Amino acid sequence: MTETPAASGTPPSGETAGSEPSRETGVGSAQAYYVLGVLLLVYIFNFIDRQIISILAEQIKADLGLTDAQLGFLYGTAFAVFYAIFGLPLGRLADVWVRRRLIAIGLAFWSLMTAGSAFARSFLSLGAFRIGVGIGESSATPAAFSLLSDYFPASIRATVLAIYSSGIYIGAGIGIFLGGYISDSWNAAYWDAGVAAPLGFRGWQAAFLAVGLPGLALAAWAATLPEPVRGQSDGLVMPQTAERPFREFGRELMAVIPPFTLWNLARRGGRRSVAGNLVSASAIGVAALCMIEWLGSPTQWISLGVGLYAAVSWTQALALRDPPTFNLIFRSRAFLYSVCGFSFLGFIGYGLGFWTAPFFQREHGVSATEAGTVLGLTAAIAGWGGITLGGIWSDRWRRHSANGRLYVGMLTALFPFPFAIWMLLTPSTTTAYALNVAVATAAGMWIGPAASTVNDLVLPRMRAVASATYILIITFIGLALGPYSIGRASEALGDLRLAMLLALPVSALAVLFLALATRHLENDERTLRDRAREAGEQNL
Repeated sequence: MTETPAASGTPPSGETAGSEPSRETGVGSAQAYYVLGVLLLVYIFNFIDRQIISILAEQIKADLGLTDAQLGFLYGTAFAVFYAIFGLPLGRLADVWVRRRLIAIGLAFWSLMTAGSAFARSFLSLGAFRIGVGIGESSATPAAFSLLSDYFPASIRATVLAIYSSGIYIGAGIGIFLGGYISDSWNAAYWDAGVAAPLGFRGWQAAFLAVGLPGLALAAWAATLPEPVRGQSDGLVMPQTAERPFREFGRELMAVIPPFTLWNLARRGGRRSVAGNLVSASAIGVAALCMIEWLGSPTQWISLGVGLYAAVSWTQALALRDPPTFNLIFRSRAFLYSVCGFSFLGFIGYGLGFWTAPFFQREHGVSATEAGTVLGLTAAIAGWGGITLGGIWSDRWRRHSANGRLYVGMLTALFPFPFAIWMLLTPSTTTAYALNVAVATAAGMWIGPAASTVNDLVLPRMRAVASATYILIITFIGLALGPYSIGRASEALGDLRLAMLLALPVSALAVLFLALATRHLENDERTLRDRAREAGEQNL
């Protein structure tokens, strides 16, 4: 890779290589906490735009004539496949370009796509806008994880990434509250009153427009954030930018978009790589056809199949282009087992997270405004508290055991189980709301430990790509399958409550994979640099 002078490791702002960062701008400085605060706001907007469809689902279903499986597809698969796949080349761009610019551009794009959802008039058009939201949002987290890992040391990294990730619950809560309030207020003012609504909008369309546009102002703010020295928190300064970062991005993009995937592999690896890719494509195609024959929903399985093929193609290309990164990610049992374990927690979290609001509306007969207010506040406050507590707890446990963060994940899989069952079975709306507080508090405690585990298992220059890989797996297992599976089961059984109950045992798979990860984590962290050198790493 050809580098600019900045890429040689020279820190910005007049600092010399190897110098001690100042208290104002260095690791753990006031500036670092300022950046954390702004990135938290970015992630809040990320989940406002992502989660609002949950509280609007019943209105969208009625207006557009959708099924539960289609709703699960719109929230999960349509968003998830493109979010995960585009996260890979955008993660690569974050590792070779200015991360704050990437975050700002992505935020502006997904905000426009959210606002554009207001103009959807069919399942296909709404799906297209959801795909746009997914592509835009895929730019944020890999770049943010990488940037924050340079601003804060490993000893508090889980806490910091948990604080950033708490935007999931704050944003989801705000999105659910605003969605319910805006849609019900709009419908009451216009449709219920027999008054012509501006642009003919229904309440759910007005809600999309109202929450999408403010993100443009935040994007302008995010573009002003200071960029830290890559690797400064670990005392291992890495190249800052590439001379032609968008050439790197383009190459990575061709590794995930068919049919350029075949050309890219032929150029890098020859006929053997192409043959292996075609075998994988055939196997994925057969599996997708079998699932369509068994469960129907061709849009779901074709989309997921294309996403899996793109992921396989990218993995092949990574092995040829960057063996050290490939080895530290795909030949680390600790990395793979832990990511799979956390992904099954995502299956439960995303599945229940989407369907809880429709559950209360259907089973308890509450309005969108009431569900949005109560569930939104619960998600924002209890979710924020749980995810922050999980980060702090896991950092403290890690001081006594290398597996401390994984242990927090295992407990997170078990603790909410009885409360979720009780919440779904009780006939009392008040009791169900109260139990949802416990579920929301515990459900996100694994997110900070997961993000920090991933970042600790690779070198600083690889963190955005490693985070994108983590997001890819967790998105396919959690977001693409969780909401859809519950929605499909609800259709088949005619009972949303039973479908949600049947999803809960998946947490056992999370415990199994995290337990397997504990057998390898300490060794993989200890041998990190040696394994990178053996794979040909030149930056050590």
